[in-house]
Amino acid sequence: MVDHFRYYAGVIRAEEGSVSELDSNTVSLNLKEPLGVVAQIIPWNFPLLMAAWKIAPALAAGNCTIVKPAEQTPASIMVWLELIQDVLPPGVLNVVNGFGIEAGKPLASSPRVAKVAFTGETTTGRLIMQYASQNLIPVTLELGGKSPNIFFSNVMNEDDDFFDKCLEGAVLFALNQGEVCTCPSRILVQEDIYDRFIERLVARTKQIKMGHPLDPDTMMGAQASNDQYEKIKSYLEIGREEGAEVLTGGSAYLQNGGLEHGYYIQPTIFKGHNKMRVFQEEIFGPVTCITSFKDEQEALEIANDTLYGLGAGVWTRDTHQAYRVARGIQAGRVWVNCYHLYPAHAPFGGYKKSGFGRETHKMMLDHYRQTKNMLISYDKKAIGFF
Repeated sequence: MVDHFRYYAGVIRAEEGSVSELDSNTVSLNLKEPLGVVAQIIPWNFPLLMAAWKIAPALAAGNCTIVKPAEQTPASIMVWLELIQDVLPPGVLNVVNGFGIEAGKPLASSPRVAKVAFTGETTTGRLIMQYASQNLIPVTLELGGKSPNIFFSNVMNEDDDFFDKCLEGAVLFALNQGEVCTCPSRILVQEDIYDRFIERLVARTKQIKMGHPLDPDTMMGAQASNDQYEKIKSYLEIGREEGAEVLTGGSAYLQNGGLEHGYYIQPTIFKGHNKMRVFQEEIFGPVTCITSFKDEQEALEIANDTLYGLGAGVWTRDTHQAYRVARGIQAGRVWVNCYHLYPAHAPFGGYKKSGFGRETHKMMLDHYRQTKNMLISYDKKAIGFF
C-alpha cells in the first residue's frame, strides 16, 4: 500500500510539461489540471490496497476525493484515516459509508462529481456507467474476470524449482479464499502432461491448511460473507449437474474448535470443458476448472473464449513461446512464469467485460486530469477573418 503512494509522489516530481512552437509566431502550451472532486468505490476483498490504488493517483493529480468503502469492510479505511488525519487539509480525502443504493448511486450520479472509479463485479459496473453517463463524466472500471492459466508440456521437463513454482501458480486459485478478480480460475494444460500435472496439482491443493485466520499456520480462511458462501456452494452443485468431475474438494469445510459456523469452502478443482458454466462464470471463491489443449492455437482459442479479459498466466520454459502466447491472449495483464504480483508502474486493468482504464501506473494521472491547451500568438497583426 505504502509503495503506491511513494510511487506517485515520485512520478509528479519527475513530470515535465509540453510546449510546441507551431510556427514563428505561435506557441502551443499544454497544461494538466485536476478534474475536481472524484468518487471512488472500493471493493471488500482488498479494502486498503484497492483504496491506495485509487486514492494515490487522484491526490497526486490534485483532486479531492470521496471514497466509499464496501459496506462489508468499512473499518480498515476508517482506522487508516485516523492515522493520517493530520497529513492532508480537511476536505481533501473524505469517506462515505453505506450501501450501494444509498451511497454509491448518489455519488456516481452527483452533478458535483467529476469522475467515478469503481472496482467490483461487472453487473454493478454497468450500473455505475449508467449513473455517471447522466453527467457525461469519465469512468474507470475494474471488473470481473475468468483468468486462464496456460501450462505447456515443457514445464514438466524437470522436477525442479521452476516446476514447483508452476504448481504454486496453479494453486493460487485459493489465494485470499479465491476472492480475487484475477484468480486463476481456468487451468489449461497441454494434453501430453495432462494426467501427470493433475496428479501433482491435486496433491499440492490438498496441502492447503484451513483454519482460524489469525493462526500463523493457516493458509486459507473463511469466505467473506454468507452471500459469498452460498453463491460458491451453488456453483459446486452447478458443476456437478453439468457433468464436471470433482478432483478434490467440492463441498463446504466443517470445522470444530469454535469455527463450526464459519463460511469455509474446500479448495475445489473441477475437470471438464470450457463451455461449462463453471468455466465461464465468475465464482469468486476457491474453485478452479481444468481442461486440456493440443497446441498453442487451441490454447489461445480456449483462453480467449470468455466474456472477460482481466488477467491471464503463461507458464513455459520457452521464451519465444511465452512471448507469442502472451501477445495472443486477450487480457489486460498477462503474467509470464509468475502470478498475482501487482507492483507499482505495471499498469493493471481489463479487456472486454472486465472493464476499462488502468491502475497502478503513471498513466493514471491523466485519468484524473484534463488537458488545457493555451494557444499563444506573438503576432501583432490582425488574424484576417473580417
